[in-house]
Amino acid sequence: MSASLVILGSGYTARFVLPLAERRYASVLATSRNPDHHLASLLPNSRVRFDLSDRTTWQNIPPDSDLLWCFPAEPLELVQEFAKRLGMQSHRLVVLGSTSAYGAGQMETDPTSWTDETAPIDLSKLRVQGEEYLREKHGAVVLRVAGIYGPGRNPLDWIKQGHVGPSRKYVNLIHVEDLAEICLAALERGLSGEAYNVSDGTPRTWKEICMTAQQRWGVTASAATENQPLGKQISNAKLRTELGYVLKYPHLYESLGLIQPSN
Repeated sequence: MSASLVILGSGYTARFVLPLAERRYASVLATSRNPDHHLASLLPNSRVRFDLSDRTTWQNIPPDSDLLWCFPAEPLELVQEFAKRLGMQSHRLVVLGSTSAYGAGQMETDPTSWTDETAPIDLSKLRVQGEEYLREKHGAVVLRVAGIYGPGRNPLDWIKQGHVGPSRKYVNLIHVEDLAEICLAALERGLSGEAYNVSDGTPRTWKEICMTAQQRWGVTASAATENQPLGKQISNAKLRTELGYVLKYPHLYESLGLIQPSN
């Protein structure tokens, strides 16, 4: 690992990565397209203006730093140009992707199927093109991340607000504090050019989650959404065995009980 880390695109996840990274790196920089506004809570020397679409900001990234790439890696042409300009082979690069890279999955034909890192990915998606370029050409470790929840992102609120409802669709989730720890684990010991699924490893249908929300917390869902696809069951076996990560929040309902709901 380098002596410094740059977080490219400092949003929700970065808030939880920063305090962990500051214990392991001598210097941690967070970037934003408008750092004085979005990163006002950080010291001025810890925040950096960076916008992939603005080449004049590329020079603000120290070339000898490890990188945690937290925004969609697109468009491909700019991703390629930026990566070549920075010379990313000389340090660690972790890219946050999404489990949506796997497309619809195979559950419609085989309801028992699991999606692991060997499953086909959808290269028609622009961000997937960028992620694969960085993985194949620059040795990036790609984390294919399930739905993120945690403080300020409570699935119970999603149900209350009608964003989700009881359906047969499977959802895969990961607590943001686990994700933050996994980012640091990937920077430290992730294998160059590998992809890892990031999920708590227990897919649940929205119907089950909504039913439990009603029983435990009195959260009433909207009417069921019919004709939903089954979705995917994401395997996290590689994360646990090859990256050696032990989840802090493996049990969704216990975790939800610890999150302060919104009013």
